[in-house]
Parts: sequence; structure tokens; C-alpha cells
Amino acid sequence: MAKVVGVRFRRAGKIYYFDPGKLTLKTGQDAIVETSRGLEFGEIVQDNKEVDEKELVSPLRLIRRVATDADYRQVEDNKNREEDALRICQEKVEKHKLDMKLVDVEYTFDHNKIVFYFTSEGRVDFRELVKDLAAVFRTRIELRQIGVRDEAKIIGGMGPCGRSLCCATFLGDFGPVSIRMAKEQNLSLNPTKISGICGRLMCCLRYEAKQYEMASRGEVLPPGELVITPQGEGKVIRNNNQKKTVLVELLEDSRREEFSVEEVDKKES
Repeated sequence: MAKVVGVRFRRAGKIYYFDPGKLTLKTGQDAIVETSRGLEFGEIVQDNKEVDEKELVSPLRLIRRVATDADYRQVEDNKNREEDALRICQEKVEKHKLDMKLVDVEYTFDHNKIVFYFTSEGRVDFRELVKDLAAVFRTRIELRQIGVRDEAKIIGGMGPCGRSLCCATFLGDFGPVSIRMAKEQNLSLNPTKISGICGRLMCCLRYEAKQYEMASRGEVLPPGELVITPQGEGKVIRNNNQKKTVLVELLEDSRREEFSVEEVDKKES
């Protein structure tokens, strides 16, 4: 077993494991860590814990220190530099007439590299653009093409449900979403109804997909199913998968009662 802490570098970003060394770190603290890109500033999102070494990607890198006031000032300075870098890069993109949309820019904590994120419908030859940017910033330049889902995650916004986008608030990774999930949930297959602002199928279609799959296999009592309860026969109105209960309308007096799934049996025909 190896002792690790979980670190996140972006809000709703992927969690990476690092070696805390002799440090005892708590959730919510910020720290400076060693990464393949150099030193980075990240947030501790999982306390010190032990993990099976088989689950880790070697080599496990080290937490250098808890963030200091000087580190916070450097992070703020990096944000200011990023605004200027994005403006300059946009000017260079227009100069070279490249078919690409700049989304975001990120300075590594130690200024060892600048990463520009962009979207494009096809491949882009940005070699001359990189040369121009390297001449201006005099550091390593990386241009990274991302998809529309990643763009929505970075920019954020409001979904059709009226809440902040899941991908920008808590989803660390994008899971596969298929049209079959919408069909099994009896949702409208109108693309405008089941697509997010990124234009792809909404991530939330996955949230209840497993319960609908169980229902299709007969593992969940579907609405309309006749059942036997402690209070007599009834008809299933709906299931609450989180509470593991079933709302049943009793045939004797049409009362509606909620029962745990263990209390209800399917009526044999």
C-alpha cells in the first residue's frame, strides 16, 4: 500500500494522486506539486490515505510544500499574464488566417510552458504560429486541440435544466453517452431536447441509465405492475431508486402507500 493525497488542478478536473512525503494534508488546502510539466499549483481534494500500488501510475510524484503567500501571488500574476497571452495569440491567429477558435490559455506555475487550448473542425498547421508565440513569450509553447465537450467544461454556462453545467461543476471525466439511453428512458429523440449546449448528448442521460436497464431486465417493478404488499394487492405508480422504495396504489381503496422494495412482491399471473 502507498500513502497518497488526491490533487485537482482545475475545478471539476481529474483527480491525480501524489506522494505527500512527510506532510499531513487536509482537503481544501492548496499545494505545490511536481508534475511532468514542472511545478504546478493544485488543490487537495482527498486527504492522506493508503491506496493499492496497482492502482497508481508510476512514478508517484511528490508534494513539494503547502502553498505560501508568495505562491498565491504568483498564481494571481499568472492569471494576469494569461489574459495578455490570449489576446496576443488571437492576434497571431488572425495574422496567419488559421481556422481555429481559441478557448483558453494556461501558464504552468513555474512559467516553464504556456498551453493554448483551441477548437477546430479539422487539422490545423500551426507551426508558424508556434514560432511567433515562442519569439514573443520566450518559453515553451503548446497548442492543444480539444473537443466541444471540453470547451463547455472550460467555459462553463447554464444547462437547459437551469443549473450550472455538470461538466464544469463536478464531473471529473466524460462518460460515454448513447442515444439508446434516451430511448430506454422514453425521452423525446428531438436533438434539441436531449443535447447540451456543447451540441452533444447531455451527460445527465447517464445518471439513471442503469436503473432503466435494470427495469428492462425485470429487476425493477415497472409502473403499472400488479404487486402484493403488506396491505394488500396494488399497482405500482413509480419507483424511487435512491430510497429503494416503491409507490403503490392499493386496489381496495385507491390509497397510495410507499413501501420498501423488500416489502413488495410481483403478483404471479
